[in-house]
Amino acid sequence: MIRIVRFKKSWLVASLFIVVVMVQSCQPDEPPVVSPGDLTGIPFDPQPYSIIKPDHFPDVPVPDSNRMTVEGVQLGRMLFYDPILSADSSQSCASCHLPEGSFTDNKAVSVGIDGVAGRRSSMSLLNVGYVTNGLFWDGRVQSLEQQALMPVEDVIEMHNKWQNVISKLKTHPVYPAMFRKAFGIPDRDSITKELAAKAMAQFERILISSGESKFDEYQRGNKDIFDDEELDGKLMFFDEGKDYNLPDAQCFHCHGGITLTGNQYFNNGLDDVTSLDAFVDLGRGAVTGNRNDKGKFRSPTLRNIAMSAPYMHDGRFHTLEEAVAQYADNGFGVENEDIFIGQIGFPLGNGQYSGLTAYHKNALVKFLHTLTDTTFVNNPDIKNPFH
Repeated sequence: MIRIVRFKKSWLVASLFIVVVMVQSCQPDEPPVVSPGDLTGIPFDPQPYSIIKPDHFPDVPVPDSNRMTVEGVQLGRMLFYDPILSADSSQSCASCHLPEGSFTDNKAVSVGIDGVAGRRSSMSLLNVGYVTNGLFWDGRVQSLEQQALMPVEDVIEMHNKWQNVISKLKTHPVYPAMFRKAFGIPDRDSITKELAAKAMAQFERILISSGESKFDEYQRGNKDIFDDEELDGKLMFFDEGKDYNLPDAQCFHCHGGITLTGNQYFNNGLDDVTSLDAFVDLGRGAVTGNRNDKGKFRSPTLRNIAMSAPYMHDGRFHTLEEAVAQYADNGFGVENEDIFIGQIGFPLGNGQYSGLTAYHKNALVKFLHTLTDTTFVNNPDIKNPFH
C-alpha cells in the first residue's frame, strides 16, 4: 500500500525554497571575467633550450617562428601528456605515442576516445624533428606545428574542438602562467591553439636518439661489438657485402641517412593489386592527387624499430621476422612499386634476383635489433610529467 504523506503549505514553501537554493548553488560557475593584462605580473624571461643530440647527428632544424626555450618545451611536454586535449579528457597525445613504444602505441591501428579504430598505425616520433618532407604516413602536413593541431579535432582520435580546449586552458590553475612564461602573453585570453601547437612542437623536437645504441657504438669505431650475424645483416642492409658473398637487401634506399628514414614515400610491395586505383588505402596519392603516388607511404625511422611493433602503415606484421620476410620475394611487380623491391638478393640475370635465404633474413633481423636505444626511452626529460 502506498502511503500518502501530506505537508502543511508552510512546509512545502520552505522545502521548495531550499531546493531552489541548492539547485542554484550547483550551477556551473560562469567563466571568469579576464582583465586585460592579468598575467603581466608573471615574469617573462624565456631561457634558450639547446637540443641534446649525439655528436654525429646534425643540428635539428628549428623554424625562426618557434625558437626553442626551456619554458616552451616544459609547456609542450605537459600538453603532450595531458588528456585535457580530448573531448572527454580520457586521451592525450601520449596515448598513441608512448615512450616505451618509442613513441608509438604498439597497436596495429590506434583507437580514439569513442572506441573507434583508425585505419593506420601510429608512427614513431623518434627523431621526428629531422623530418623535412611531410608528416604522417601520407605527408599531409609540412611542419610539427601543423601536425600538432590535427589530432584534437580528428573525429576518430580526440574528437574535440580547439575552442573547447582553449576554454579549459584559460581557466586552468597552471597553464595560463606557463603560456605567459613560454610566449609572453599578457593575459589568459591570449592563449591560442597556435601557441599550444608551438609548445608541443618544441617538445617533439627534443625526441632525439641518445646515440647509445649498439649500432652507434659500432659506428664510433668499436667493430668488435657486432657478432657475425649482426655484421652480415649490417653489410646487407647497406649493400656493403659484395666482398663477403652477401646479397644486397636494398634496405638503405628507403631507410638511409642518420635517422634511417629516407624522408620519401614508397610503394614497398605490400599489396598485389590489379591497378593503382585498387589500393584499400591510397596513402600519399590521396594527398597529392597524383595517380603514381597511390599506395605509397612515408618510410618510418628504423631506429628503435624492435620497440615499435607492429609494423607497416596498417600494422599488418606483428614481428620483425614477418616484416623482413615481406621483402624476401621481390614484391608483386605493381607498376609504381619501388624498383629496388624487385632487386633483392643476388642477380640471376635477365632482371631476376634470388631474394633472401633464411640465414640472410635472420641476420637482417639481428642487425635491426642493434638499433635499439633504451637510453632514449628511459630519459626522464621526455617522460610523463604527471607521474
